Amino acid sequence: MQASILIIEDSQEISRLVELYLAREGAETVVQISAEAALKVLDQRNFDLIILDLNLPGMDGFEFLSLLRRRSGVPVIILSARDQDEDMVLGLALGGDEYVAKPFSPRVLVARCRALLRRKQGVHASKDRYSFHGMELMVQKRCLVVKGRTLGLTPKEFELLTFFLDNPNKVFRADQIFKLVWSNEFGDVSTVAVYVNKLRKKIELDPAEPDILQTLRGSGYRFVWKELS
Repeated sequence: MQASILIIEDSQEISRLVELYLAREGAETVVQISAEAALKVLDQRNFDLIILDLNLPGMDGFEFLSLLRRRSGVPVIILSARDQDEDMVLGLALGGDEYVAKPFSPRVLVARCRALLRRKQGVHASKDRYSFHGMELMVQKRCLVVKGRTLGLTPKEFELLTFFLDNPNKVFRADQIFKLVWSNEFGDVSTVAVYVNKLRKKIELDPAEPDILQTLRGSGYRFVWKELS
């Protein structure tokens, strides 16, 4: 695993354990014990992946995610003792790509890191852009151009949008999408709805009444495709 990974964790015991397992895989790691310190490091260098605790001294993980997503689409794995559904949904809605609850298996965490990095590096490298409904998805830059405005996409938003663009006008159940896009995940299929809603806010004129990324009651989701002429 050739990657640089930022670990934001105030428990020295946990950060050392994560560092040990990632080092065995060949990853370079940097540990910060606060969100404020992590933001300063991110001003100085880039990382391939972030592992984020939510219960941090000072700024918590939710606020960090909100600030991070204004500047970067770097993949984020939330590693937290907060295992309530509302915490998981909020963490994913704010831009987390994975949610691992403590106590956790270090091997499972490493597997998720490897899979997330693989998806980041390998998605649609041969196709430069998609044009649809007057919008353009720029593959290399991983951004969406809407009415002349450039919108950033998180890695999972990018993967989900490219999945729909590669499968236009087809109907998929949420569990099918979860299996195909979150291929190795140990998560909740409700994550799909969270990310569908995030995409709708970026591509729909009225996210509450979507024309592009449609919900077919009892069947699933369908992406209605129209290429630019």
